[in-house]
Amino acid sequence: MLGIKLKTKLGKWSVGLIITMFILFFMGSSFVDLFYKSIPSGKTILEDIVKRPGVSLVMLAGFACGIIGFITGIIAIFKKKERSILVYISTAIGALLILFLIGELLFPH
Repeated sequence: MLGIKLKTKLGKWSVGLIITMFILFFMGSSFVDLFYKSIPSGKTILEDIVKRPGVSLVMLAGFACGIIGFITGIIAIFKKKERSILVYISTAIGALLILFLIGELLFPH
């Protein structure tokens, strides 16, 4: 039966990492408006890190949290038998993030 209570440490980590991902994405997009309004983005990730490190590094940390949250959620669900709906939601959000990243790598614009 699915419930809301998180039972495993990995489940708690998965949910916490996805929440952290959203916070980091919000911070990164806020930094664009606050500090880097007049600086255009780079054409590559490395160029963007050099031009706008505050935005790039925070956003990359957000992506890392999302990917790690997905992995810990999968492990919590299958290995530790976590049944919290929050873990399922956080794992689904992590999976969507990974699909977005794959799409960006396959079809850059």
